Amino acid sequence: MKAFEVLAEDSKSRARRARLHTTHGAVETPVFMPVGTQATVKSLSPDEVHALGARIILGNTYHLSLRPGAERIARLGGLHAFMAWPGAILTDSGGFQVFSLATIRTIDEDGVTFQSHIDGSRHRITPESCMEIQELLGSDIAMCLDECTPYPASREYAQASMERTVRWARRCRDAHKREDQMLFAIVQGGVFEDLRRACVEALAAMDFPGYAVGSLAVGEPKDVMLDVLEAVVPNLPHDKPRYLMGVGMPEDLVEGVWRGIDMFDCVVPTRNARNGMVFTPWGALQIKHSCYADDSKPIDANCSCYTCRTFSRAYLRHLFVAKELLVYRLLSLHNLHYFLTLMESIRDALVRGCFEAFRREFYAQRSGSEPIAD
Repeated sequence: MKAFEVLAEDSKSRARRARLHTTHGAVETPVFMPVGTQATVKSLSPDEVHALGARIILGNTYHLSLRPGAERIARLGGLHAFMAWPGAILTDSGGFQVFSLATIRTIDEDGVTFQSHIDGSRHRITPESCMEIQELLGSDIAMCLDECTPYPASREYAQASMERTVRWARRCRDAHKREDQMLFAIVQGGVFEDLRRACVEALAAMDFPGYAVGSLAVGEPKDVMLDVLEAVVPNLPHDKPRYLMGVGMPEDLVEGVWRGIDMFDCVVPTRNARNGMVFTPWGALQIKHSCYADDSKPIDANCSCYTCRTFSRAYLRHLFVAKELLVYRLLSLHNLHYFLTLMESIRDALVRGCFEAFRREFYAQRSGSEPIAD
């Protein structure tokens, strides 16, 4: 059995319906992966996340290596046992923290030296230690160490960063030993399409089980992000999964799938929930707004999540204004349900051969207003 099976392809776009086989079960794609940075999807229990339909989540190598430590997690049975998650787990490489913690790290050819954001202690990560950490965590999918290129960046910087990422990918491949763990490489090159294509060519020659597109949604205009995908995706191996890292607004998911992306992750559903933003087919609502103080309707009358079946906007606004902890769970439940249901609908449309019509309807709903209840 192939690790990745393409089950259906859209005739109007590069979108495809596929299945990724992991040690902890099959993952239907296109898929959105909830983010569990600290071995938890914030405010939700693993059984709640699984009940929503998630079969793969993301863990953060950087954070887990600092606290509680990869060795401790390994002694306690690995990340799956530690957090009681029955499905698949993808761990990122820490490359995004190389980008986001720029003021407390230095990069050289061998790796990255950084200060802990927790206590200021100094740490070193190399391609080899990145592999060791992720093998200790026991994730189903590990990511090569890369440098997340900032935006804007000069061509010279982007090229040097991309070439270093390729060299690090080769070292990661050589160091990686765990046979029950897939290793994905990450395509870099900034917004320079020829550099991205050169990176794809170099990484594809190493025959990784999967490929990610990194360093997008880091400040570049949306049309630039889509142009980069147009340049990269057609050159990626057809028989390997394609992962767009850290991108996850609803329209990004639809447009990414249209361009051939299979996997997504983002903190948007849970982070925005904690800030009072909830997603609906016609757009996002800010539940803290006073217009919802006497609103007896659910967030979305057509949504089947626990939050919408049970609570009014007025109650949710009250909880948010009062800073009651329950609201973070309820809004996160709704948002993840929305995102996971969106991906389920995309998969269904691909199987039925009507993804183009689905995409048109998606935007028609978002350009309209909230439907009037019967």
